[in-house]
Amino acid sequence: MAVVAFSVFTKAWKEVPLGRLGELVRGMGFEGVELPVRPGFQVEPERADRDLPSAARHLAEVGVPIRSVASAAEESTVMACADAGVPLLRIMAPIWADESYAEAEERYRREFDALLPALERAGVTLGVQNHAGRQVANAVGLRSLIGRYDPRHVAAVWDAGHEAVAGSEPELAIDTIWPHLRIVNLKNAIWLQTAEAGAASAEWSPYWTAGRLGLSPWPRVAAELRRRGYAGPVCLTAEYSGAVSVERQAAEDLAFARTLFA
Repeated sequence: MAVVAFSVFTKAWKEVPLGRLGELVRGMGFEGVELPVRPGFQVEPERADRDLPSAARHLAEVGVPIRSVASAAEESTVMACADAGVPLLRIMAPIWADESYAEAEERYRREFDALLPALERAGVTLGVQNHAGRQVANAVGLRSLIGRYDPRHVAAVWDAGHEAVAGSEPELAIDTIWPHLRIVNLKNAIWLQTAEAGAASAEWSPYWTAGRLGLSPWPRVAAELRRRGYAGPVCLTAEYSGAVSVERQAAEDLAFARTLFA
């Protein structure tokens, strides 16, 4: 039976020094991390060539290797990932306010095409994640955007929570993106009415909650991935709305996810 490895997106622990981050993540039970390479985080983009390999060595020593990096699609970051032994650089695909959806697709394809030589040289994959809102939001959008590329170079990071917010069935979504699927993100949300009392019409926003409680049926997601023999990383994004202990909730979600993939 295929075995998945559970990682966690460490965005929630921006202020934790790398010397403690690995121990914190390992203590929650995770087997890897997705590390933000962004301004203000433990590794910043302008120093990634120096700091990312060092961070990767330290985290691997405590048993939580960097399985992916969240950053911008830039050649310098691709090469830093290669030097650090990080296999995938994750991005999302926002649609600018002044462009159409089709124009955004063409813009991203030009960017991907320009990056292909660096991805090939580095042996690093660019992973594009779906995200609800004014972005490429679901598996159908991901397939339209990246389907022409070799998945060794450009692949899908499929987010089950954002797919559910977009209203799709998980089995169909997984089937749609399967040839390009490299990482599965698990998170969950409910819709929360946010309009002020007396507003002319209702307004709704996602409220990110525990894995057991939201719109994304994690048991069905896991069952479909197991049926297909998925053996890639499963990344819990550890993003929650409201006042919550992120460490406690992430550990509880991990325990739940492990029962589903056992």
